[in-house]
Amino acid sequence: MSNENAHIRLSVAADPHLARLVRMTAANVATLCAMSVDRVEDVRMAAEEAFIFACAARPGGEVAFDFDVDPARVALAVELDGPLPDAEPGDESALYADLILGAVCDAYEKRPEPAALLLTLKADL
Repeated sequence: MSNENAHIRLSVAADPHLARLVRMTAANVATLCAMSVDRVEDVRMAAEEAFIFACAARPGGEVAFDFDVDPARVALAVELDGPLPDAEPGDESALYADLILGAVCDAYEKRPEPAALLLTLKADL
């Protein structure tokens, strides 16, 4: 990739059947910067977890992915349609998403208004 930044936007219906599309797009975006194969897998996993979280939070809505890529990192904003839902007692899916995203991302934030997941994954090469 050149030294320039790239911006990629993907808008997908909040349908878990489209998770493969999100995974493959994220992996391809990650190859635009200097990431190892393992780190590309981390980006793919983070995008998929964020998408699954968004599908559960806003079924039937749209999920917008804004990828900002430069040679050193991939930043991803996952916009949710509406405010973040309140966690239901016993809902382990949101906890699992937080665990995975916190583990694989260099930075992870849930923004309440407007609702979004903000992820940053740095290149390791």
